[in-house]
Amino acid sequence: MEQMSVKSGRNGMEFVRTMRHLFIINPAAGKRRTTQELEVMLDKLSFPHEVVYTKQAGDARRFTEAAVRTGEPVRIYACGGDGTLNEVVNGAAGYSHAAITNVPKGTGNDFLKIFGPNCRSLFYNLEELAIGPETPFDLIDCNGHLGIDVVCAGVDARVAADVHRYKDWWLVSGIGAYILALAENVLFKGIARPISVQMGDIQWENQPACLLCVCNGRYYGGGFMPVGDAMPDDGILDVLLVKKVGRFTFLRLVDKYAKGLYRQYPELILSHHGQEVTFSAQEEITAVVDGEVMRDTAFTVCLSEKKVNFFYPAGAGYQPSRAVKIS
Repeated sequence: MEQMSVKSGRNGMEFVRTMRHLFIINPAAGKRRTTQELEVMLDKLSFPHEVVYTKQAGDARRFTEAAVRTGEPVRIYACGGDGTLNEVVNGAAGYSHAAITNVPKGTGNDFLKIFGPNCRSLFYNLEELAIGPETPFDLIDCNGHLGIDVVCAGVDARVAADVHRYKDWWLVSGIGAYILALAENVLFKGIARPISVQMGDIQWENQPACLLCVCNGRYYGGGFMPVGDAMPDDGILDVLLVKKVGRFTFLRLVDKYAKGLYRQYPELILSHHGQEVTFSAQEEITAVVDGEVMRDTAFTVCLSEKKVNFFYPAGAGYQPSRAVKIS
């Protein structure tokens, strides 16, 4: 794919100084001290930059839209988790003069995991990040809302949506909220729900299924990697549909699914690699786009006509051979 490289050293710093740099910080992302630590790093930067803080949902997108509307070259740093990144993606998509990145201030930052196990330290080197290369990344369109990583629907999406509800409970930690949401959906609500899915030549007509995932990136849900060779710039969406299975089979299968071993279970997991999938149900479906919850009875998920320029440190790579080991 087309990649714009930035020379290091003096030429790199000249490039940095000719461009606007906007840091959008989500103070609610991650632990409280991460905001203070980031502020200390920003005070030491050698190039001019601007800093704004989000106060409510939608602020990161609004800040991004205001920045790209000026028409001047800009690099935008989403300082937060996958939700903050998703807002910036939706604000910058389709603008060739804008490039975005993610400073991993959140607890998950699943999309950045494509850059390998050292992605946090790499993307926190702000001086190197500022002069790093940029590449146009594909985007997923889910009923008009854009995502850069993964769209999921099914039991995993319902668990992700319910985690937020349990987090408000007194004395319940983040992992505790996840366990409670998982127990509720797997043990009491049932894993599979009837759904109709159309993906390529595969037609799944109103039959129970456990989950559906559409991958542009490789990781979601805190570390699940359903398609280990998915690429964010290949023009392909990698789709998996997990058929109805019992609880014990599901618990046995989930680890294999999380490690990208779906090809070993063709009788249980259907796969499609293309540019569109549609799914619907008589009852409301919960879908999650890069951590953002959506609910509807019918979804069309496709490769967006828009792309977003994503920049990263020169020492980072997102090829599967470099970032992950596929078993």
